[in-house]
Amino acid sequence: MSSYYETDPEFMERFEHFAFDEVVNEEGQQLDDITRHMAITATLLGCQGIDEFRLEVPRALDAGLSPVMLKEVIYQAVDYLGIGRVRPFLDAANEILTSRGVKLPLEGQATTTMEDRLEKGIQAQADIFGDHMKEAWKAGHINRWLADNCFGDYYTRTGLNLKQREMITFCFLAAQGGCEPQLTSHAKGNMNLGNDKDFLIRVVSQCLPYIGYPRSLNAVACINKAAEQ
Repeated sequence: MSSYYETDPEFMERFEHFAFDEVVNEEGQQLDDITRHMAITATLLGCQGIDEFRLEVPRALDAGLSPVMLKEVIYQAVDYLGIGRVRPFLDAANEILTSRGVKLPLEGQATTTMEDRLEKGIQAQADIFGDHMKEAWKAGHINRWLADNCFGDYYTRTGLNLKQREMITFCFLAAQGGCEPQLTSHAKGNMNLGNDKDFLIRVVSQCLPYIGYPRSLNAVACINKAAEQ
């Protein structure tokens, strides 16, 4: 970033003031450091901001995001972005963690087996979206994969709780754009878990410098739609 002070000083003055002062300290829109950096990390995955991700990860770790939490954000992103978009971020995180003396692999966080991942995934879906989800996996093989893979393999892991997992999912969807039906659904899932409308708008606000105004405004519209429903 320092070279931009030489090549683009006026831009850097305004960007850094906005992203690291005005947004962070906006009254009524603040988040605790760990939640804020978790949301930004997930948002950078969602918008494919790999270069900014490399700058953000050390800031996040210094602010208290643990290596386990960082890895859990990345692992869960695969379900919403696909491995084709996530692999560079996993590589970057491994490089940064190793350079900071973190021994890999980290302690395992899985709580399911290949035998019970479907059952526990269905329960996680029901915990977030309601008991009607207990039958949703029967609608077809992709719905079954959603239950056993997305929820059974990832949402059931330790390292992040369900509220945090739904929050980062909201960030993945908001940042990549074009997923407004799913974004509205997951806004409702967040609200069901206690991540209310005001909290989600604070999340969008803190991530706005990283994804810009159009996707941020779309996300706010989805939050409002979910709250009305």
